[in-house]
Amino acid sequence: FNRFHEHWRFVLQRLVFLAAFVVFLESETLVTREAVAEILGIEAERERGFHLDIEDYLSGVLTLASELARLAVNSVTAGDYSRPLRISTFINELDSGFRLLNLKNDSLRKRYDGLKYDVKKIEEVVYDLSIRGLNKEAAGGDEK
Repeated sequence: FNRFHEHWRFVLQRLVFLAAFVVFLESETLVTREAVAEILGIEAERERGFHLDIEDYLSGVLTLASELARLAVNSVTAGDYSRPLRISTFINELDSGFRLLNLKNDSLRKRYDGLKYDVKKIEEVVYDLSIRGLNKEAAGGDEK
């Protein structure tokens, strides 16, 4: 597995992102590593064979955060003012979870550093909604 891991690492991370994005759009929750492995038809645990490596899962989740930052901006453009508030809550919880990890100075750490910019971008969107008085409209509107 480790010898050839680089051959499929990027594709696996992308598939994790896609699975996480679909689950978020359907239920606004974070998909578990086990659920992603089941969706992809592979194992979650190393001992069982071809498996979803934890670093690939985490990289896919970090890609989700970047895409959700874009979705927050596009939601406002489309007139959906409540979604950025929900995305902000989700991303802040995700950031809190990643802060608990002791990441080495590798590609995962660099990707995590990008999460800080995504959090800032979403906070700016929420702040703009607040300044314009649109967050009251969003809070009283269609909560999910």
